[in-house]
Amino acid sequence: MQIYKFNSILKPVLWGGDKLLEFKRLPAQDEPIGESWELSAIPGRESVVADGPDKGMTLTQLVQRDGADLVGKDVYQRFGDQFPLLIKFIDAKRDLSIQVHPGDEMARCCHGCAGKNEMWYILQADDGAVIRTGFSRSITVEEFDHRLAEGTILDVVNVKSSRPGDVFYIPAGQIHTIGAGNLLVEIQQPSDITYRVWDYNRRDADGNLRQLHVQEAREALDFTSREGQVLDMPQLDNGMTQLVSCDHFDVQLLEVDGSHTMQLPAAHSFVAMVCIQGETTLRVEGMSPVTLQQGETALIPAVADSIEMVGSAKFLICTIPAIEDGNKCS
Repeated sequence: MQIYKFNSILKPVLWGGDKLLEFKRLPAQDEPIGESWELSAIPGRESVVADGPDKGMTLTQLVQRDGADLVGKDVYQRFGDQFPLLIKFIDAKRDLSIQVHPGDEMARCCHGCAGKNEMWYILQADDGAVIRTGFSRSITVEEFDHRLAEGTILDVVNVKSSRPGDVFYIPAGQIHTIGAGNLLVEIQQPSDITYRVWDYNRRDADGNLRQLHVQEAREALDFTSREGQVLDMPQLDNGMTQLVSCDHFDVQLLEVDGSHTMQLPAAHSFVAMVCIQGETTLRVEGMSPVTLQQGETALIPAVADSIEMVGSAKFLICTIPAIEDGNKCS
């Protein structure tokens, strides 16, 4: 087995910009790029191994071939051949739509897939950039419909200034949007289901109003007051900073300057490493070393006991918690 790096999947969208390309040191594109999918097993947008003996294989094919050796015993028992994370970068030059994602029960019933709980780590934020998450107070379905008709739904959605290093957790059912001027990492369940609530009456490239999903949103939304907030980030004994820990994923921040060896989670889970600053060489016993630089993501198989990092870099370290150790995010 090897340390895996995958080809990025770039997604052009009307609200995208050019910060993401600069951040990842990629050439200019003909269309504005809003997303770069780094680790995905979503059908039709599956990550493909970039190099090494498994070059050209998809993430799904790797999981099907290597099972628990790749993703971990607990993860494989829980999810089978479905890789349980989707990791992407998002560049919002313009405001994204006001939206909501379904929980597991609704998503499986309506779409045959997982729900979408997600977190954001802010990489860059222009002056005045904001994140909108959660209703500022409880509202009724009737008020929701009335405000959509009037175009005033934003009046009852929390607004938070965003700064580099801020972390937001967005549970399924929570209304939210990414404001213009934010570049961030999104770590989420493996789902591409989004219900647009409001989109500023914007039109697509063909001049058509973008599709809304109001009926689905009514069923998915939590209308109770839920304050959006920047999460507290405690320092851990292992030198990492805890960002988010819940049943769906555990994400920590690690800074390395020189040489650092990290013990891995006892074969129960893979480790995904998102490099958000700098460059380092990753070494795992029995595997070829890999250089990881800003904007790149590596997947470390669960059979690895430890990983040595040599260089100067900052990472998001992503794993799936053992179910008995998982806890509900807040």
